[in-house]
Amino acid sequence: MALRFSSKRFATALRPSHANCCSARYASTAAAVKGSSLPQDVKDSIGREASLPTPDPPSTSKTAGLVNQQLPYMVPTYVRPPPMFEKGEGCYLYDVENRKYLDFTSGIAVNALGHCDEGVAQALAEQAQLLMHTSNLYHNPLTGLLSKQLIQLTHATGGFASATRTFICNSGSEANEAAIKFARKVGKEVAPGEDKYDIVSFNGSFHGRTMGSLSATPNPKYQKPFSPMVPGFRYGTFNDVEAVNDLVTEGTCGVIIEPIQGEGGVNVATPEFLLALRKRCTEVGAVLIYDEIQCGLGRTGTFWAHAGYPKECHPDIVTTAKALGNGFPIGATIVNDFVCDHIKTGDHGTTFGGNPLGCRVASYILSRLSSPEILESIPAKSAAFKKHFASLQERFPNRVKEIRGQGLILGLQLDDDPTPIVTAARERGLLIITCGTNTLRFVPPLIITEAEIGTGMAIVAEAMESVWSKGEQVPGTPGQQEMR
Repeated sequence: MALRFSSKRFATALRPSHANCCSARYASTAAAVKGSSLPQDVKDSIGREASLPTPDPPSTSKTAGLVNQQLPYMVPTYVRPPPMFEKGEGCYLYDVENRKYLDFTSGIAVNALGHCDEGVAQALAEQAQLLMHTSNLYHNPLTGLLSKQLIQLTHATGGFASATRTFICNSGSEANEAAIKFARKVGKEVAPGEDKYDIVSFNGSFHGRTMGSLSATPNPKYQKPFSPMVPGFRYGTFNDVEAVNDLVTEGTCGVIIEPIQGEGGVNVATPEFLLALRKRCTEVGAVLIYDEIQCGLGRTGTFWAHAGYPKECHPDIVTTAKALGNGFPIGATIVNDFVCDHIKTGDHGTTFGGNPLGCRVASYILSRLSSPEILESIPAKSAAFKKHFASLQERFPNRVKEIRGQGLILGLQLDDDPTPIVTAARERGLLIITCGTNTLRFVPPLIITEAEIGTGMAIVAEAMESVWSKGEQVPGTPGQQEMR
């Protein structure tokens, strides 16, 4: 088919032609700099650049020129590191100057099937020629198919057995916004005339940037510029079982929690905590919402993260996005009848949500992410990461404090700001991100190989050595911020 691109040809075109002569180029550059009459600070900068395989582009580079042309037209909501990425293939990204990076971020846990997966590209191309959008004024064959697929896969893979219906939207923030609205509606109907509207969430959580989902994200950095928040939100301490009964009251309509906090530091909920929340929500008639936007869809080695917990703590709502589209904007809110019985026509809606293009892509992605080929490979890959983490902890006992996470959502707690490590790794050809307080986050594509894990972790070790042992002066990297 003409639409199907050749991944082999694509890969060949992307590979830097200078790959085999890098060492010679660096050596000759370093020698030339050493014998020049340039000022010492300029010599140091050039020498540093010559010693690294993927140095951050300098202010005189093609990359910097492109960035400076475009930034004046963009609302300044992000501060990004210098490289500009142009192409991707599998677990690798290539910048506009054709430098290659191994990606341990997968677009913040989005590209679970890697970059430019051929099947995803084919589904997009084929559906784009058939039908892209009708709005929700009309039926199309794919919205209902994706909704059914999500329910059936939830049942088949050990997710919450009471799941019955799905609302398709465009992002994780929208999925959580729908969940919050649904919980509010349930509260109004199960306790008419009473003030049953409180939403409980937890410190360290991240649920999105819309006003409702932001109100459920108790982080002053995100909330303060837009305060006051939506009223009726209460915050508790993650994994504090003893506080549950006082936190969740008769005035609570919903509780939203990530089974594994991603942005908050890769903090894993204990079974005891989720069981206590489930029991208390049932007692007071509140909706229990699991935000699996980052930790779901195979990332923990089970299709849903909550499938790894006792069935007694399963939720009333699950929200998802990120990996659901592998880069295409789509989200979903999965509910049971306790919730759906209170949602009427016109209570909620979306213009783009459930469009045929997004649903076709998501259906294909679900077929892959739920496959034994993907799910059964996760434990060994997770073990490979943790083996390397343990080695780093042994090598830098005063620096690497804790290993956290499950599957391929993992965190490495450090004793100090990890920004220099992130920068040093990037300039050696590896992309990693941070989360929480002084934590490196590892959320690579689920298709990553153990060999690629080994390659990347060798770079992490080298980056740590360069920063901690050699005292390398690494330029700062802006902290990565999540956007749903």
